[in-house]
Amino acid sequence: MLKLRIDPNAVAWRWNGTAYVTPGGRSELAPFTHPLVEQVAATDGTRTAIIVRERAPGGATVSRDLVAVTADELDYITDQARRWPLDYVLIETAPHRPVRLTAGAVRSTPLFLAHQDGILHGSWDMADLQPYAGGLHPKEVTRMLVYRPRYSTDTAFAGIRRLTERATATFGGDLVIRYPEPVLHAAPRALAVGADVLAAFTAAIDMALDARPLDPDATLCHLTGGLDSGSIGIRAARRWPGRINTATLVIIGAGRNQQIRRRAEIRDKVPFGPHDLCLDTRDLPMFAPGCARVRGELVSPYDEPLHQHFVALNRQIAGLGAHTVVTGLGGDEMVAVGSAESAQAARDKREDFDLPWLGPRARAGIEYGDDGIAPPAMAGGITLLAAECVAPPLLQTGLWPVHPFAHQALVELGDRLPFYWRELKQLQRRHLATFGLSEDACNPKARESFAELVEESLMLHGIPLLRRILDEGSPLIEDGFLDPDGLKGMVAALESETYREDTHSKLVEVITLDAAARAFL
Repeated sequence: MLKLRIDPNAVAWRWNGTAYVTPGGRSELAPFTHPLVEQVAATDGTRTAIIVRERAPGGATVSRDLVAVTADELDYITDQARRWPLDYVLIETAPHRPVRLTAGAVRSTPLFLAHQDGILHGSWDMADLQPYAGGLHPKEVTRMLVYRPRYSTDTAFAGIRRLTERATATFGGDLVIRYPEPVLHAAPRALAVGADVLAAFTAAIDMALDARPLDPDATLCHLTGGLDSGSIGIRAARRWPGRINTATLVIIGAGRNQQIRRRAEIRDKVPFGPHDLCLDTRDLPMFAPGCARVRGELVSPYDEPLHQHFVALNRQIAGLGAHTVVTGLGGDEMVAVGSAESAQAARDKREDFDLPWLGPRARAGIEYGDDGIAPPAMAGGITLLAAECVAPPLLQTGLWPVHPFAHQALVELGDRLPFYWRELKQLQRRHLATFGLSEDACNPKARESFAELVEESLMLHGIPLLRRILDEGSPLIEDGFLDPDGLKGMVAALESETYREDTHSKLVEVITLDAAARAFL
């Protein structure tokens, strides 16, 4: 939600109409311009606090100009800033003291940090920090190659850090990020007599939607046809009849016709807006020669593998005049089943990391994958990483992301629900059924995913890119994360044997990481 360049010795901040700056241009802090983002700035003559945050409903319009206050008033302002219920970043500066940045518990957007020559740099767009990338980060690259993502301050590049939720970064020449205390979650409990779970679910969705002053005429819902986006989208459409437009990527493969059919039924049953943007992936395989990654552009390794598709869809969404996108992201973790509750989940699920292309450095790093990760947060780590994944392509087109399933009301409801309401997403399925949707819409039989698109893309464009890695080399090979002989054997198998999704699909991460390493390093 902001980009920054801060010299800890610079003082006398002022608002110049687009950013907060200091004399001589040594420091600059530029908030993301959007109707759902606001800024507050105050100084007591020595210390300065600048807050960039999501706007809450019902609040008075705040001035962007730097306001003079007493020391006690500044303490109150910073204390209240840390209690803000939505996404925020608090920046505190003072002469001859380290700069301090604090992030909120609700992370709609990432903030990546780097430093060089005594200057702190930060941005929601990792591409801005390319000059400071340094080398590859062993633990994080290993996590990514073995598909074991972890939410932490680490990124794939040693010189770039992530400011995680509720964490505090201190910079006075070196950058230190301190994690917060873990969030304690409630355990599932038995329902009270007469408890109406679906009414509680609806009320929690309403609380999440009401947390920000959404303009329904400028708000669009991702409506994939899935149970999560369907639950959020339908409720939004019922609250604002005829005003919430929709968009999605249309898949290929066995679930394609079912997705199209189910989405059509949902839109027929519920009063959505008149526009439904459907970007068909049938003729848009991943890693085509013209896509940004293959052209060598600075695409973050955390951006979607379907980066080119979402960029194109986001442009269409912005073209409708929308400035906010509501998603179903986080629905999986909201009703996740704990290991103590089901025999299936309690089974020892030993993860198989025996991928033939892993180099010696990656194999040695697997056992350290959980070192230094962030403590439990209100939203799950996978949800927080996913939010970071979708945010930059949205912000690049002026769109702001909203993820209701990451809101406290829905997270806490999910924590308390008995197992049988969470198993196989019974909560979402029963919620959809209350709107008169068919069995097909509430309980789809075919899998709707991008698995077939991944397979087609690997066979068509992925193999040449993997051969390029083998022929030209890669930072991943040079640093011991990829074994060229193992990769060569896997490419030969991909060409000559039956495609195996569980193994072959993981080559997507090899391609995206190689592309990022080439571009950033």
